Amino acid sequence: MTGLSLCAVEERFPVAGAFTISRGSRTEIRVVAVALRDGDVAGRGECVPYARYGETAEGVIETIRSVEADLRNGLERTGLQALLPPGAARNALDCALWDLQAKKAGKPVWQLAGLRPPMPVSTAYTLSLAAPEAMRKAAAKNAHRPLLKVKLGSDGDAERIEAVREGAPHSTLIVDANEGWTVDQYLTFAPQFVRLGVAMVEQPLPAEADQALAEIERLLPVCADESCHDRASLGKLVGKYDAVNIKLDKTGGLTEALLLRQEAAAAGFSIMVGCMLGTSLAMAPAFLVAQDARYVDLDGPLLLARDRETSIHYDGSLMEPPSASLWG
Repeated sequence: MTGLSLCAVEERFPVAGAFTISRGSRTEIRVVAVALRDGDVAGRGECVPYARYGETAEGVIETIRSVEADLRNGLERTGLQALLPPGAARNALDCALWDLQAKKAGKPVWQLAGLRPPMPVSTAYTLSLAAPEAMRKAAAKNAHRPLLKVKLGSDGDAERIEAVREGAPHSTLIVDANEGWTVDQYLTFAPQFVRLGVAMVEQPLPAEADQALAEIERLLPVCADESCHDRASLGKLVGKYDAVNIKLDKTGGLTEALLLRQEAAAAGFSIMVGCMLGTSLAMAPAFLVAQDARYVDLDGPLLLARDRETSIHYDGSLMEPPSASLWG
């Protein structure tokens, strides 16, 4: 691939309304799109820089462009893992390299990776953090969906989950505190939430303060999100968490995500596959990791006012395999 050329640009997409978590609210997303071209063939990838991890669109693009000469000199996925750390920049490049390899070989990525043909998956649908009555209305609007993910992490969370359950009496619920709880709040909420049919909570405590999870009874199963990035994270999660949330922007791409899924499952963790708020191009590689996952949360495009022209088809919460013209 000595003739490889690189393009990395920031793109913006509007959110449908606003998307709110404990850290703030957004009305648009900023993603970085990468294209790697080798002659007439191009591979694409997308990442979502995340301020929680010190990332910006400008910084991610700078990191991506820092390996441009290496790419021209034949850098491939294996070398990329050693050259860049886990994170958004490596994710976009790794996924673009997979896509390019697939297009050059005339074979889908799942086949190149030794995976089974992908099947449709059912994704969670996320309810933004809001006042209880607003969340009840949002839940009622989406009560037909089998799995709802509820953003929490501030005062009034007990009232919010009561309202969501009232609005969607039959949906399975998982909640995401985004590091917004204390140990005392977890101990207070856990029995209430279990009674209301909540199946799991994501990252209730700050990542740097999660040791407390090993010292309490986890009546409500706990999933590591901000505490889990790649395989190097796993050793510190044992005894604290019951599940891990695998996101390609944390693992640094599909290559590491597949390995993390394998090792996490072998270590006894339940698997959740999630996403940052991105377009169908970001969801497509994650779709392969989501096969057989306990929980799938790849609803990014459903929360946007506009997706890419070539996009993944969702039939309600059922997510169809991406087309080769999109990715892979």
